[in-house]
Amino acid sequence: MNLSRACMAASLSAFALIAGCTTLPQGAALRSDITKGANTVAGDVAFYPVTRALLPTVATWPRTHTEQTYGWFPAHSGSTGQIIAAGDTVTIRIWDSQENSLLLAVGERVADLGNMRVSPSGQVFVPYVGDVRIAGMGPDRARRALQERLSVISPSAQAQLTLTAGRQNTVDLVSGVASPGSYPMEDRNLSVLALISQGGGVPPTMRNPRVKVQRGGKTYATSIDSLYANPRLDAILVGGDKVIVEDDERFFLSLGAAGKEAVVPFDKEDITALEAISMIGGIADTRADPKGILVLREYPRSALSAGARGPRNQRVVFAIDMTSADGLFSAKNLEIQSGDVVLATESAVTRFQTIAGLIGTGFGLVGAVSNSND
Repeated sequence: MNLSRACMAASLSAFALIAGCTTLPQGAALRSDITKGANTVAGDVAFYPVTRALLPTVATWPRTHTEQTYGWFPAHSGSTGQIIAAGDTVTIRIWDSQENSLLLAVGERVADLGNMRVSPSGQVFVPYVGDVRIAGMGPDRARRALQERLSVISPSAQAQLTLTAGRQNTVDLVSGVASPGSYPMEDRNLSVLALISQGGGVPPTMRNPRVKVQRGGKTYATSIDSLYANPRLDAILVGGDKVIVEDDERFFLSLGAAGKEAVVPFDKEDITALEAISMIGGIADTRADPKGILVLREYPRSALSAGARGPRNQRVVFAIDMTSADGLFSAKNLEIQSGDVVLATESAVTRFQTIAGLIGTGFGLVGAVSNSND
């Protein structure tokens, strides 16, 4: 019995030491571990509880990891017909019933001038007439202008003109569709969605497809869902545009006592904190601290520039309390940005349960030792 009591006393002393140990195993950080030193002079992290009062302030802060684009341009109406541009090719055929016509060979009634490329100055050369400017005209107007010039040397001459689009009347569908390639513009009302449709549409396997238009050294971007939802955004293309459809490359990280720890891609244009929590499978009921859902974000140094509206520090922690109505509603309106870390911290109760479990195991061990000595 003395041996059993001695073993029990030794075990209790050992587990008291375990209870006070700061290196106990745990699945995730506690909220206090992350926010320690925040909002202090020496700390380099700003801590903000997510409340209704905070949301308007955060909305004025700069975005992180933004695309280097010029936004998007609104739709507008264009010409319903083709417009001849430099680089286009026109095929000209001349008909003349006049005998001894300068335009035709003896006994001929039609002269085929073949394919003629519109010069950089917007002109084509026609024998006996000279240079005729046709750029900026529709095919029918260009035909009439050519015929007027021909009438000076042959009043009975008639002209026929057909147009083949060049680079300035062609747009490129680069990627993200079944049939990429160069597409001639049949008129000046070709929209982004119309071009994507010609290319076979966007495959359903793409993740939140992004549409980019490269024009004149600038890139414009939006999501395909935005174009579907708002017809006013279905912009009209201009010759030389390049349209790229690609997967959304934005993501956030999920860590801690959450349903999953993973790199989580954006599946739509805008994701709120509450949606992000749902996307990661919620939080572990038996482990997570519902008052300690943290969003970690790092702002660019420019956000702290003089005159800029931004956080107190580049490194920011937003804390969501899922046990209050204000916390839940505010999380529903806090926008997640690309590169954010959503961290579900561990409850302090979990650590206590770990200690209790170890002590319980120790008592079982002591009991076994005691029984073996009886």
